[in-house]
Amino acid sequence: MSRPEGVKVVAMNRRARFDYTVDETFECGIVLLGTEVKSIKDGRVSFPDAFAEVRNGEVWIRGFRVAQYGFSSVFNHDPDRQKKLLLHAQEIKRIDRRVREKGYTLILLSIYLKNGLIKIELGLCKGKKQYDKRADIKERDVERDLRRDFRKRGED
Repeated sequence: MSRPEGVKVVAMNRRARFDYTVDETFECGIVLLGTEVKSIKDGRVSFPDAFAEVRNGEVWIRGFRVAQYGFSSVFNHDPDRQKKLLLHAQEIKRIDRRVREKGYTLILLSIYLKNGLIKIELGLCKGKKQYDKRADIKERDVERDLRRDFRKRGED
């Protein structure tokens, strides 16, 4: 996925695109504390099983760990606290309707800096079956072999 200029990817959840089919993506802001912002800009985040949920018309993210900032004192943050995501009201309503459908969930796909602001890419996803994952692996292997063959032909 290519990003426009002025965007720096901090972290990506590659496993999410393997385990889930992403139907729709949303760009969200996130409510953070000062030390959390500094830790994220340093790339000190972990979100292997992070997901979001809609509660009382607000979207909250869980399982998103931001390590404590090393140069802070007593004003450091709780690394495992739930964080609120910032979306338009219409988007939240649409997401809420889709999540209530069977099998849909909100997965954190990536974290990036856009013009100095921290943004979250949230995906509306449906879990893949085992045979879908095997098909993806086979497709990736075939594509790799084709690229290798083209490269060899160019060398001859």
